[in-house]
Amino acid sequence: MTKVIVKALFPSLAACSLVCHPPYCCSPVLVCRYEYVHICVSVFMGIYAVHVDEAFSDSKDCILEPLSLPETPGGTTTLEGSPSVPCIFCEECFPVAEQDKLLKHMIIEHKIVIADVKLVADFQRYILYWRKRFTEQPITDFCSVIRINSTAPIEEQDNYFLLCDVLPEDRFLREELQKQRLKEILEQQQQERNDTNFCGVCMFCSMECFGNRSVLLNHMAREHAFNIGLPDNIVNCNEFLCTLQKKLDNLQCLYCEKTFRDKNTLKDHMRKKQHRRINPKNREYDRFYVINYLELGKSWEEVQLEDDRELLDHQEDDWSDWEEHPVSAVCLFCEKQAETIEALYSHMEDAHEFDLLKIKSELGLNFYQQVKLVNFIRREVHQCRCYGCHMKFKSRADLRTHMEETKHISLLPERQTWDQLQYYFPTYENDTLLCTLSDSESDLTAQEPNENIPVISEDTSRLHALKQSSILNQLLLQDCLKN
Repeated sequence: MTKVIVKALFPSLAACSLVCHPPYCCSPVLVCRYEYVHICVSVFMGIYAVHVDEAFSDSKDCILEPLSLPETPGGTTTLEGSPSVPCIFCEECFPVAEQDKLLKHMIIEHKIVIADVKLVADFQRYILYWRKRFTEQPITDFCSVIRINSTAPIEEQDNYFLLCDVLPEDRFLREELQKQRLKEILEQQQQERNDTNFCGVCMFCSMECFGNRSVLLNHMAREHAFNIGLPDNIVNCNEFLCTLQKKLDNLQCLYCEKTFRDKNTLKDHMRKKQHRRINPKNREYDRFYVINYLELGKSWEEVQLEDDRELLDHQEDDWSDWEEHPVSAVCLFCEKQAETIEALYSHMEDAHEFDLLKIKSELGLNFYQQVKLVNFIRREVHQCRCYGCHMKFKSRADLRTHMEETKHISLLPERQTWDQLQYYFPTYENDTLLCTLSDSESDLTAQEPNENIPVISEDTSRLHALKQSSILNQLLLQDCLKN
């Protein structure tokens, strides 16, 4: 595996050897090319791809190109009066938002690599700190030295410097920057929590919301099923909403991030595909959630995974404090609730003369047909319509009085009326009765006439003879002939 990584990141290093000079080490350490890259591959992976010319022995020119440099959660912080970041060694400056250009410059011009840039909470302060330190002490006191092509003549050898958190000072600096960043984020979050002058427009219905940011976020979650999380978990809310609005203005779906030809097509797509949510894999949104600032170098997924593992590690097998919640199923015809399904069946039979278990047995209903029948009755009652005579009433009380007086409760329509695909969908989303239906033969029910049927067991003392004379052989043969 290491050789594959070496060939992918350092295609021509297979023909050269490396010498590493760690800081605070009086003599260089010679390592084989694969062993060294195995040690440092995590440093370069995801940061830079180094392409050295195959004719390295004839030329020292090399091309260093950055791969996608992940932005740190929350982005970079710009100090007041310093819109750009200077190079550690020279006076060259680059905009804060273009740190990848600065990193490329330092590798090409000064041969220094900064490991795990994505773990630096404040890139500008980090650079300014090391710029000052490198004027006080030699670079070799802080950085490991990577000597490329160490077996070649001295004039063809080259040294690169690696600055990483293996150095205690660098590790401490990164942690302090992370703490400072977290403090700033929490202060910003608290300010947004207490802000009562917020004004925003809904992205889906153009409704204006005033007061606190939670008014708008709760409106979009409640009215449009667009939930980006609890308001208290979000920071830099205005910037977050502007980012989402910009994507919608560009006719881009927020979840699958596909682009559409017009606004109506985009709206239909997001509604039908249930894409009224953000893409959790898009790291652009990480900076708007406080959880991404809690631990150095850990995203919300890693933090949640650790929490889940901690719960599993402390999970006990003691279920003595388990409390089972009652079913609380609701009657098909009135508002009566029962804590057990048996009590509900008894209520419907006594109060409404409707025996669901008997109907199931007489009609031979399986589980799905029971679901359709229940959903059909729920819908008819909800619409105040008698399913026996199709009359409509002003209220459910009038409907119930009519059905009880005319005995229409037990007068079910023909099977084709209710045994339809549309009744797979529940009338009420929280209909607990649907969860208690069963097609097993051990229900409380109308199986009593069959309990007296005698069961005669076969003589199992002669199994070989039983297998030869079994009716199953004939059935199997008939089935084979049919096929």
